[in-house]
Amino acid sequence: MACRSLARAPTRSWTRPFASEVDSIASSLTNSLQDTPSIESLLQNDTSGRVSQIDDESHSTTDFEPDPVARTYHSLKRQLSTTGRLGSAITPHYQPNTLLTHPPSPSSITLELLMASQSHLGHSTSLWNPMNSRYIFGIRQGIHIISLEVTAAHLRRACCVVSGVAERRGLILFVGTRPGQTRCVVNAAKLASGCHLFERWTPGSITNGHQILGRCKTKFVDEFDRSVEGFDDFLLDSPALKPDLVVCLNPLENWVMLHECGLNGIPTIGIIDTDADPTWVTYPIPANDDSLRCVQVVAGVLGKAGEEGQMKRRKKAKEGEVTYTPTKLAK
Repeated sequence: MACRSLARAPTRSWTRPFASEVDSIASSLTNSLQDTPSIESLLQNDTSGRVSQIDDESHSTTDFEPDPVARTYHSLKRQLSTTGRLGSAITPHYQPNTLLTHPPSPSSITLELLMASQSHLGHSTSLWNPMNSRYIFGIRQGIHIISLEVTAAHLRRACCVVSGVAERRGLILFVGTRPGQTRCVVNAAKLASGCHLFERWTPGSITNGHQILGRCKTKFVDEFDRSVEGFDDFLLDSPALKPDLVVCLNPLENWVMLHECGLNGIPTIGIIDTDADPTWVTYPIPANDDSLRCVQVVAGVLGKAGEEGQMKRRKKAKEGEVTYTPTKLAK
């Protein structure tokens, strides 16, 4: 049986021969260059974890969790910048406040405007007043339809009346006591330089005005609507003021006021629906008095008509012409 001897690995000698000074400098330089990449990698790893990145849009660091509101805002701005030019712009569109801030003028009365404001819708045929037969166009599903041509003609006539009274310095009273009519009544009175009433009418304000309105403050004005001093003694004995024209937006609730105006010969303008009596007012406007938009259109048009009359009066006053008869004071 043969014996096999194991070979032993040669031992490595760690002895370093002596070298010159130039060789030692070259070897140290080589070792330094070999260690340089490792140092750069360590520095890069160390600084990458500490230096924060800056966002190009928000200009803020990304270390901290951003605010949800800010994140949503920036997301929205990013979407708008991408999809902002897509789609279509719907113009013109209906804005309810336009009838109050910019009411239509009498010259802009059209059938489309009246139909859009639901002026043609009347009441049920069971509530019909036979006096309105000349204003009704037909019947649709048990509801009377008001003729818009008749409505436009009567509204233009009422505008001429309001403009003429305002041009002659008449006092115009706008009345609307239903909920939601306050703003349009006040705005119309402001345009026509008149008075307004949006609460309950006090019975006897015209027939017994000296007792009810006797303590109301009055003043004298000139043709330019400037106060004139020195007539306080005449104001004590002067009667209560009465309106020269009354515009009523809901005649059914104010029939007492219309009756007093009839007794004192005061002309009236009113919105007459199919269930109202057109003989209650002097100048009826057949329209839907239950539609707030219709009431705003009628009140705005009449207010603009009064504003045009006031502008004509002031223009003539600048030219030295007085369009009304001044009040004569008793000695």
